[in-house]
Amino acid sequence: MRKFNLIVVFNKKLDKVLFCIRAKEPYKGKYNFVGGKVEEGESNDFAAYRELFEETGIAKEDIELEHFMDLNYFKYKNNLQVYYGILKHDVSLIEEKNKLEWVTIDKELLDNEKFAGNYNIPHIITQIKVYLENGVGIDRY
Repeated sequence: MRKFNLIVVFNKKLDKVLFCIRAKEPYKGKYNFVGGKVEEGESNDFAAYRELFEETGIAKEDIELEHFMDLNYFKYKNNLQVYYGILKHDVSLIEEKNKLEWVTIDKELLDNEKFAGNYNIPHIITQIKVYLENGVGIDRY
């Protein structure tokens, strides 16, 4: 399977998430999480920090990333590794190829015409927020 990562970056108040606006397909023109390919021979965690820094300028010192979940698409042979982190302090963003924008967490995330991922974005954010609010334990849903 090909490995990719998605990185969900929250601001300190946990009310906004960092998105890129895709400059190319798939999902050209739509809001998506930052992330990219895990290169041959690199660890998953290293790849997440590398992609985050390349696309945003956010360094390991600015955020602690946690590997939260994987989405496996067996028919496409894709493994999407979802990481999240909460910024430790304000940062100046450095755009690579895609425009970056902070988006408030609200029902707008359900707009499939604006956001990539076929409704995965609100699902991922909701699962992370539930975990952060309630801790471990699926019975707390």
